[in-house]
Amino acid sequence: MVGAGVLSLPYAMAQLGWGPGVAILILSWIITLYTLWQMVEMHEMVPGKRFDRYHELGQHAFGEKLGLYIVVPQQLIVEVGVCIVYMVTGGKSLHKVHELLCKEPCKEIKLSYFIMIFASVHFVLSHLPNFNAIAGVSLAAAVMSLSYSTIAWSASVRKGVQPDVAYGYKAKTAAGTVFNFFSALGDVAFAYAGHNVVLEIQATIPSTPEKPSKGPMWRGVVVAYIVVALCYFPVALIGYWMFGNKVEDNILLSLEKPTWLIVMANFFVVYLRLAIIVSLLISSHLFALMQIYAMPVFDMIETLLVKKLNFSPTRLLRFVVRNLYVAFTMFIGITFPFFGGLLGFFGGFAFAPTTYFLPCIIWLAIYKPRKYSLSWCINWICIVLGLCLMILSPIGGLRQIILQSKDYKFYS
Repeated sequence: MVGAGVLSLPYAMAQLGWGPGVAILILSWIITLYTLWQMVEMHEMVPGKRFDRYHELGQHAFGEKLGLYIVVPQQLIVEVGVCIVYMVTGGKSLHKVHELLCKEPCKEIKLSYFIMIFASVHFVLSHLPNFNAIAGVSLAAAVMSLSYSTIAWSASVRKGVQPDVAYGYKAKTAAGTVFNFFSALGDVAFAYAGHNVVLEIQATIPSTPEKPSKGPMWRGVVVAYIVVALCYFPVALIGYWMFGNKVEDNILLSLEKPTWLIVMANFFVVYLRLAIIVSLLISSHLFALMQIYAMPVFDMIETLLVKKLNFSPTRLLRFVVRNLYVAFTMFIGITFPFFGGLLGFFGGFAFAPTTYFLPCIIWLAIYKPRKYSLSWCINWICIVLGLCLMILSPIGGLRQIILQSKDYKFYS
């Protein structure tokens, strides 16, 4: 749950303002917790059957073909979008570490090269066979995510409220303010990503009729959301309080001192520990997160090539497919290295459907609650809010990408 999206929450607050910002943060937390509960409940709603994949749940609700057409494209956009955003985030974190540690005279290294450095590790990690192979990396990644979230808000407190801090909207025109508001909605949505893998996680929990998996799974979800609140709300509120509307789209980029602490935070985003692949391999929080979202894409592509196009399931096929995918996401990340714009676009276009309202639609299709009952009303409220988020956020995010790209050169 706690990924690099948390670093953009102060910037989202700057675009939303105190009142709407706090309301949207709280509402998103409640809605996504509710839809996550729905998915946990629906995992074993048919006696003797477990829906271990999001698309299996969609197929049960909408039919074999329609369920695939509705769910799979949205999941694919989420997974590819996350990989692209994390390419940019990893590269920018490495770039920030270089800026802080390099003393004058210091040769400037282009951001594109740092993204390539970050991607180079994925050319190795992408060949790990399955989720179990990155379990250790994922565990350490959880520790790192909590660490850099804590550093982000504690370093902001230490820096204090800036002398020229302002909390008004930064855009000079009404249109700019509105579009920035739309993009910020996507930034918030991007921070809630657990729905896309929750069924796969629950599938690993033993289940019996007497002790179904939803019991321990729900307890895990509650603990996870308490941790999410402890990470998200302090970072968002304290970061905005200290820097106002001048906060960067990545809060760590707004912090310069204490240098050792900010360097540590950026390394927690990128650097994790040494893990065994051939001998020792540098891993990272984003390395682990990206692989979690890349693994299902690898599976989809390789399954399509083998079953539909009759390719042989060889090591050469895996080598080519996975390296091409990493190269593709690296290229897009280098071409559009705009953290805030990418979050706004993908947060609304991809994360809003799978996180905010698709579980509600599936719930209504399967359980068919009585019209105008409490359950019916709650689900329709979530659907309407989620649809607004999906429509409006990509517009603001795309505008931000276009504006930032005007001053960006591909090789700079």
